[in-house]
Amino acid sequence: MSNGERSATRRRRQRLVELLGGDDVSVHDLAAEFDVSLSTIRRDLAALADAGRIRRTYGGAVDHRAVERSWHDKKHVRRTEKHAIARAAAGLVRSGDVVLLDAGTTVARLAHALRDRTDVTVVTNGLSTLVELADAEVDVVVLGGRLRRPNESLLGTRTEQALRRLTPDVAFLGVDGLDPVRGINCPDHEQAALKESMAGCARACWVLADHSKLAGGGGFPYWAAVPAGTGLISGGDAEQLAAFTEADWSVRSVGR
Repeated sequence: MSNGERSATRRRRQRLVELLGGDDVSVHDLAAEFDVSLSTIRRDLAALADAGRIRRTYGGAVDHRAVERSWHDKKHVRRTEKHAIARAAAGLVRSGDVVLLDAGTTVARLAHALRDRTDVTVVTNGLSTLVELADAEVDVVVLGGRLRRPNESLLGTRTEQALRRLTPDVAFLGVDGLDPVRGINCPDHEQAALKESMAGCARACWVLADHSKLAGGGGFPYWAAVPAGTGLISGGDAEQLAAFTEADWSVRSVGR
């Protein structure tokens, strides 16, 4: 597939998410709208569903903005890419660092990669990270707060208060979707506020995002802005990553 064809596919899929709008839409209607075959639309819908951006129904599709998948649903998806992202992120952690880890399956892979590091302190609000580090030697500090399901993170006023007392050396954030200009896409306004605080309080911030999270930014209503120069580690393709480089992100590419 040429670069032009990939761009057209990406634009069509982004427009598909916008068109669905929470209503059932038949694949025949969508094929007619874009003047493409039924098999092309079905491939688009399958790719968007795999990326977590829509929920499929019999004969059609539903916008995914109101449907958030749990950590357990996502942890077995794109394992190879997430492992490569975690390995690259672990290489950025220096001896003596205070490391802030967000919730999320890719961040949990990073936590696993840090299990044997006795020379760092991990601060986290993510239950998946706590599971990974519960029987490890690394020093762990838990941010207090209210448990949010289904992504199994702690957030709220207490979490924000705890962050105000911290200046981590490096923060690693998970995402549901990412846009080079708007930042991190979130299903909850408190989650968006917390991610903004995490990105802003650390000396350095990196977003860990598999390639599916770069496909059009995301379908949720809330956004967390990130500071200029924030880092991105991803297995996205060259065109996806170029958009972030052009928006002054520090980009590291990994295989998938």
